Amino acid sequence: MFKKSRRKIVAAIMSVLVVLWVGTLGVIYTSSYFEMKKQNEEILKAHAQMYNLPKVIDQMKPPSKPHGGNHRFDKGFAETPRFQLSTFYSVAVSYEGEVLDVKNEQSEVHSDDKLKALALEIIKSTDETGAEDNLAYYKTDKGSYTLVTFMDNTLLNESAWTLFRYTLIFGGAALAVFFLLSVFLARKIVNPLEESYEKQKQFISDAGHELKTPVSVVNANAELLSREIGENQWLQNIQYENERMGLLVGQLLSLARAEKVALQKEHIDFSRLVAGEALPFESVVFEKGLNLSTNISPDITVEGESSQLKQVVSILLDNAVCHSEDKGEIHLSLIKDHGFAKLSVINKGEEIPKEQREQIFQRFYRADTARSGEDKHYGLGLAIAKAIVLSHKGHIEVLCYDGLVEFRVKLAAV
Repeated sequence: MFKKSRRKIVAAIMSVLVVLWVGTLGVIYTSSYFEMKKQNEEILKAHAQMYNLPKVIDQMKPPSKPHGGNHRFDKGFAETPRFQLSTFYSVAVSYEGEVLDVKNEQSEVHSDDKLKALALEIIKSTDETGAEDNLAYYKTDKGSYTLVTFMDNTLLNESAWTLFRYTLIFGGAALAVFFLLSVFLARKIVNPLEESYEKQKQFISDAGHELKTPVSVVNANAELLSREIGENQWLQNIQYENERMGLLVGQLLSLARAEKVALQKEHIDFSRLVAGEALPFESVVFEKGLNLSTNISPDITVEGESSQLKQVVSILLDNAVCHSEDKGEIHLSLIKDHGFAKLSVINKGEEIPKEQREQIFQRFYRADTARSGEDKHYGLGLAIAKAIVLSHKGHIEVLCYDGLVEFRVKLAAV
């Protein structure tokens, strides 16, 4: 239980940290990407406006027509370090698809043929700006031809990826440190609760052992006194209440044993055990006007302690008998499914509210607060069953559907 609480605390802390980390990185890198894209576009537009065809080619081109491709830009922008240090490539293409001019000062990096091919593909597309092979591009109409300008972003992209890679490395290392810190904090938070719970269990165990002797003495003396004076109303009340006290002490000791004592595990024929525990309840069920049906698959084996597993079956059947509607049916089944032994006890009864389905496995919890132990039930049975199931590394739950209440236990089969 407390290990699960620690895991939940660690998971909550780490989830918050991961969300914050990923969100922060997402915002930083997304805003940086759009900012870089905007700057690339401005630089390429400025370079495109500064471009002119060589005079020989310019004299051969047809008369210019009005166009809206040129935009005003700050002339001082061309003097910025980013603009001056950038590597540009330009390809001028006529409206008929003929390449008029290629400006390529870094032909050893990108060949003329590659730039021509990229330019022709970009002209065919509808995109005005974009990126191809680490080359940011901008397409503009110069009046009598189309100009595609490129800017090499290889160094910038590699720097960005290097920064991103180191961010992941150091961020992962920081998360590992925070994980260890969250484990430490989870232990600090849960340890006082665990100590309090252990003290409570120890108190129940000690109280049960201390009460066992006086209950036995009272019972023995009441028996002797009844032989001396015969039937007596007050003596009968003492015997009745002492019997109830004895049952309560027995349940307290069973709970303490289930939570503290180390299991003496052995291979158990669970099918035979369940069938054996169901037999005594047939007469009890008959007296209550109920019907008990069983569906027990043979040769299902589990590892555990037979006395405790018998107690689980007995508790669930007794609970079903006590809370079944008149002339109802109790169905007991045991099947093997995907390597697990699944025990199910179903009875027809009132639906348990969702908020109470976990609470009914707590000590001394009773859904019907009007009852105070007169039926010799003190709200410990299901707590004992859960403690036994958990000590066997199993799982127990309650389900309500179609007017039925089902208690389901799952244990690892061997």
